[in-house]
Amino acid sequence: MTKTSRGPARLVRRVAAAALLTAPLILAGCGADASPPVSTPPSPGATGSTDDQPVVLTTFSVLADLVQHVAGDRADVVSLTKPGVEIHGYEPTPSDLVRVNEADLVIDNGLGLERWFERFIEDVDVPHAVLSEGIEPIDIASGEYSGTPNPHAWMSPSAAQTYVDNAVAALSDLAPEDADYFAANGKDFKGELQQLAQQTAAALPASGALVTCEGAFSYLARDLGLDEHSLWPVNSDVEGTPQQIAAQIEFVRSHDVPAVFCESTVNDGAQQQVVAATGADLAGPLYVDSLSGPDGPVPTFLDLLEYDLRIITDALGQEAS
Repeated sequence: MTKTSRGPARLVRRVAAAALLTAPLILAGCGADASPPVSTPPSPGATGSTDDQPVVLTTFSVLADLVQHVAGDRADVVSLTKPGVEIHGYEPTPSDLVRVNEADLVIDNGLGLERWFERFIEDVDVPHAVLSEGIEPIDIASGEYSGTPNPHAWMSPSAAQTYVDNAVAALSDLAPEDADYFAANGKDFKGELQQLAQQTAAALPASGALVTCEGAFSYLARDLGLDEHSLWPVNSDVEGTPQQIAAQIEFVRSHDVPAVFCESTVNDGAQQQVVAATGADLAGPLYVDSLSGPDGPVPTFLDLLEYDLRIITDALGQEAS
C-alpha cells in the first residue's frame, strides 16, 4: 500500500461507514444502553491521523502502546477503547464502526478476549492482525470458561515478545518500505522486555503463589515459577461468590500466602473479605487490561509491566533492582 493510495481508500470506507450509522440493524445490535461515542486520544507517540500516514486501530490501550513502540513515527496508532475501560464486556457503538472503517489496519489480542470485536469486524474490509498468534495458550482450568485459552498473554514479558514480532510483521505488510525501521524498533523493545523479565525473576523467592481477583496472570506466574490462584478466571457477571471467596481463603491459609492482589478495573470487595479472614496484605492494585492515562502510574505498556512486577516482588519477594 502506497501513501498516495491511503487517502482515497480511507475516504471510500468513511462514506460506507457513515451510511451504516443510520442502519437500524447496527443500532439494534449495539443496544440502546451502549456507551456514547468517545474520542480516544492517541497512545503515547502518536501524532494524530493524516491522509498520508497509515492509521492503525487497536482494541484497547495496552495494545495501542505496544504497537506504537514498533511503529514509531511511521504510523498513527490509536485505541478503540479509552484508558480505564473494561475490555471483556465492552459494548461497541456505531461510531466505533466508523473508526474501524477509516483505519488502514486493525489489531486485536485474540484468544477469545474481544468476542464482541470478532462479530464487529466480520464484514469490514480492512486488513486485520491478531497479536497473540503463535502464543502457546494456557487453558482456563475451572468455571464457565474451563478449557478455553486464558487471553492475558501480554502480561508475560516473554510472551509479549511474540506480540512485538507480530506487530512488526503486520506493520511491515502495511508499509513494506519501512520494514527495516519496524524490525529495529521491535528488536530494541524485545530487549527491554527480556531485561525486565530477568530482573524480576532474580528478585523473587524460589517458590510462592500469586493470588488475584481475576485469573489474568497465568502466563506471568508460569514465567516466574509461581503458583496461581484467583477468585474468578475471567471478568464476568459472576464475580466474588461465597464459593469463590471460601476457596480463596482456603488457598491463602494452606499456602501461607503473605499478600494478595486485585486489578484496577474490578471491585476489590471480595478480596477484602479474603484479607479479613486470613490476615494477608492486599497489595496493588495491579493493572492488566488498560493503561492509566498519561498522568497515572502506568501510561505505557512497559510502565504497566514494571509497575505490576515491582508491586508483586515487593509483596512476595525482595525489592526488584
